[in-house]
Amino acid sequence: MRFFPDAEQREFVRSLDALLTSAGTPAVIRSWAAGDHAPGRDLWTRLAGAGVFALAVPEKYDGFGPLPVELALAFEVLGRHAVPGPLVETVAAAALLDRLGDDGEAAARLPGIAAGTALVSLRPAGPGPYALDADAADTVLVVEGDTLLLAEGVGPVQPSADPARRLARPTGGTVLATGPSVTAAAAHAADVAALATAAQCLGLGRTLLARTVAYVTGRTQFGVAIGSFQAVKHRLADTLLALEFAEPLVRGASLALASGEPDAGRDIAAAKVTAGEAAYGAARAALQLHGAVGYTDELDLSLWIRKARPLRDAWGTPAACRARVLAL
Repeated sequence: MRFFPDAEQREFVRSLDALLTSAGTPAVIRSWAAGDHAPGRDLWTRLAGAGVFALAVPEKYDGFGPLPVELALAFEVLGRHAVPGPLVETVAAAALLDRLGDDGEAAARLPGIAAGTALVSLRPAGPGPYALDADAADTVLVVEGDTLLLAEGVGPVQPSADPARRLARPTGGTVLATGPSVTAAAAHAADVAALATAAQCLGLGRTLLARTVAYVTGRTQFGVAIGSFQAVKHRLADTLLALEFAEPLVRGASLALASGEPDAGRDIAAAKVTAGEAAYGAARAALQLHGAVGYTDELDLSLWIRKARPLRDAWGTPAACRARVLAL
């Protein structure tokens, strides 16, 4: 990939998009939100069969990677279809375990991640972060300072603005690793998570825009389609420009991470804040241009709308990302 995806990468994206188009993700999302994880686990297995999680796992542990560029392309498709579950956390955990260089823990857990048999949630260091969908995960890892722990309990679970995202503060348990290597590995894992989340935001925003355009084209008022109104055109044009501006930043960040550039963290932070704000803007436009119907839970688009704000803030709030860009 020389900034633009090559033929093989485009074919991978098309096949993954076709898989998810036929999967009926709105029903999967609603089941996941209701606590029924079986449809989501089935879809997870199919994604693993397509090689999604193997992209974050080294070849010596039955993976294909790490391949940040392909991972970003895959997560853009996952965001486009609003796939639920600790997707980002699982690939971030893979990146963390790989960087630790502990063949015992890596060999025990990474093959399962690549094969899709292990859903992993990860709670990063700090007083604020939560572990996503820890109640549905097979393994929950917790970073506390320079220590990596295997959580013994999930702790209280609370809802998010997105009903398909449940947050928990798991308690620490068995120590898996400790020392400066954990701090460095956790920082790298956070970069991988931020990049994957930025790609999700980009895909999410694309779907929100496409469905809103389709709606305003068919919805009439005063005998004409509301999409012909100048104010509506301008709102959609602004949404498109924001997404178009975010896309090269996400692509560039994935290339920077893949090449090991020292300023890759700054590129990832810039991509995360730009894609997150673009997706949130697309959600606001979708909600307002759909009118009263946009507020209904029955509308499938609501599943995308309610995901935009949590993804914008996950793995780096806009303020934190801007501060990181300015600090480097």
